[in-house]
Amino acid sequence: MSALSNSKRYYTLVGTILCQFALGSVYTWSLFNEGLSHKLSQPLSQVAFTFGLLSLGLAVASSLSGRMQEKFGLRAVAITAGLALGLGLYLTSTATNLTMLYIYGGILVGAADGTGYLLTLSNCVKWFPERKGLASAFSIGAYGLGSLGFKYLNLALLNRFGMESAFGIWAIVALVLIVGGAFLISEAPQPALGNARARAAAGDYTLAEAVRQPKYWMLALMFLTVCMSGLYLIGVAKDVGERYVGLSTSVAADTVAIVAAANLLGRLVLGVLSDKIPRIQILSIALACALAGMLLLLFVPLNEYSFYVAVACVAFSFGGTITVYPGLVSDFFGLTNLARNYGLIYLGFGIGSVIGSIVSSALGGFLPTFYLSLVLLVVSLLCSVSLWPSHSHGSKPVAAAH
Repeated sequence: MSALSNSKRYYTLVGTILCQFALGSVYTWSLFNEGLSHKLSQPLSQVAFTFGLLSLGLAVASSLSGRMQEKFGLRAVAITAGLALGLGLYLTSTATNLTMLYIYGGILVGAADGTGYLLTLSNCVKWFPERKGLASAFSIGAYGLGSLGFKYLNLALLNRFGMESAFGIWAIVALVLIVGGAFLISEAPQPALGNARARAAAGDYTLAEAVRQPKYWMLALMFLTVCMSGLYLIGVAKDVGERYVGLSTSVAADTVAIVAAANLLGRLVLGVLSDKIPRIQILSIALACALAGMLLLLFVPLNEYSFYVAVACVAFSFGGTITVYPGLVSDFFGLTNLARNYGLIYLGFGIGSVIGSIVSSALGGFLPTFYLSLVLLVVSLLCSVSLWPSHSHGSKPVAAAH
């Protein structure tokens, strides 16, 4: 790699980290629910539904981001995503009814966040083909740290300026970080590949070619499973601690810190290891870890510490899986069409987050979703083992060498 290209990829890494840090700020949304509920005179549950729409919009936009990049270019789309996120956050502060809140805070913010997230992430991974796991760990780690950093910023803004002004300042900070980061990002060079046979020989598949293979849908099932179990438990961890385990409110609240720490640790540890061990085997470790957590929740008498361990196992698995997956998908289907190939699988993030809540609401309580997660985790673990390379050689599975 030339000195110029080497410089471009490290500028791209810095720009991606800035973008991802700002995009991760949407996970502080719950800080604003109570204020929005009071302002709109609506039940908290209906206001909180905004974040469900945001997650769904994020996943759908992520699946379409590859097409937008092809049509308009990465930098233009990333800048537009930053502007749209800032606009969505500002307009949310002006919402006077639930419909406006759902459109501005749910659909617009979610779509902007999802577009910027997957686009910048997949481009960064392409710049580091020999360190895909490390590039993912830096990028997605920044996304996770964004939720932590903006938690303190937004809390301070809420306490000092009130909700409307806090939304406005949040919008400006996020916009500046994303647009500034986008100007540092260069689009990764695309290999010149010809017909389908040439692409397959190089390990590169279009989305149309990838979806015709059973292993693509196995990867999609595994991703959905981890997202469903992880997002559901992370979202209700405090409530599970209080109502299911019988912990005090203060002790149960500590679960939030446990989740954040385990999530970040999973991203860093499994992301780094995935450059040394075949990524499909790393995914099996993540699935086994989540399975252990679910078994603890369902079949072991829980106290404060065993509950913390169970939740930490699931959060560790979720964080690690999110980090490893871009590189894993590229192992099987190549880097050229990563945004599209991973984008469709990433729909499992939004679908999984909705399924967990629907099952819980329809069947009553936490346990039905936990049991469904347990079954899917067993199936997914078996699927992952079936995709192991017959001979370990680097991080690339035999399935990717055609």
